[in-house]
Amino acid sequence: MVTKYQPIKRLSKVRETRATFAQSKLAGPSREIPAGEFKARCLALMDEVQRSGGEYVITKRGVPVARLLPASAERRPLLGSLTGTVATVGDIVSPLDDPWSALEGWDGED
Repeated sequence: MVTKYQPIKRLSKVRETRATFAQSKLAGPSREIPAGEFKARCLALMDEVQRSGGEYVITKRGVPVARLLPASAERRPLLGSLTGTVATVGDIVSPLDDPWSALEGWDGED
């Protein structure tokens, strides 16, 4: 009698952890996953994070090494995006008293 091959079902080592205050903005729970399991399920995990939110903390031997988070679609508005990045020093409206060296030798006629 020939028996059909049955693959061994392995248990996932993913652990859910409670969100800290800094992580409370995320939609879903934070989960830890070993690097080997993440490597095997990477594309499915990325789809899950995009769809449901939350985060995965990838660990090597129990030590966190990376986080998988959903990409934020929030964009800064273009108008006013540079507000506060330039400082004006002195008077920029009144004419300069120093002659320009670029005007030397130019008599104003074409």
